[in-house]
Amino acid sequence: MRASPDVDVLIDSRRRLLSAVAIAGSIVLIDQITKAWAVRRLTRDACSVPDACIDLVGSLRFRLSFNPGAAFSSFTGGGPVLGVIAFFMAIYLMYLSVTSKDRLLAFFFAVVAGGAVGNLWDRVARADDGFLSGKVVDFIDLQFWPIFNVADIAVVGGIAVVALLLWRQQPDDRPEPVPEPTATSADESPQEEASS
Repeated sequence: MRASPDVDVLIDSRRRLLSAVAIAGSIVLIDQITKAWAVRRLTRDACSVPDACIDLVGSLRFRLSFNPGAAFSSFTGGGPVLGVIAFFMAIYLMYLSVTSKDRLLAFFFAVVAGGAVGNLWDRVARADDGFLSGKVVDFIDLQFWPIFNVADIAVVGGIAVVALLLWRQQPDDRPEPVPEPTATSADESPQEEASS
């Protein structure tokens, strides 16, 4: 027996919600595991101190930093405001993920939401001076770019992919070519008919 269309829509909505939660949750989990590792393994000392930094490849290294502001250490002291914005942004992105008809867009909306929640979690869990005052753990250092973390990669990378996907979905602004008129029997000139 086939379920009614309303039941199918409800099942599809639940499946989409579970998928979005799983994707965002995976990002949060990976982010928090890597941050916990960085806090345990690295120190905030200068890289000249043993075990303060781990050099990887080229200029890439792990170096511990705590960011009280937004990306690239801007908006210092604005943690509570950023936390509230991140909370509502994550809810809206989850809504977009569940309602999007495009699966790839839905995936990346959930990725961005997971990144936002990952950094929001730091503001909640590490709050010492009041509501959402915690500092975000950053540890990936390219040495020519501000230090960042896995959640930052999810947010920035996810937004870039979403922007690209939305840009590619835009209708082509070029006018459609006007078709050339074709000769048909109805278009024959009166002279041709008279001569026959």
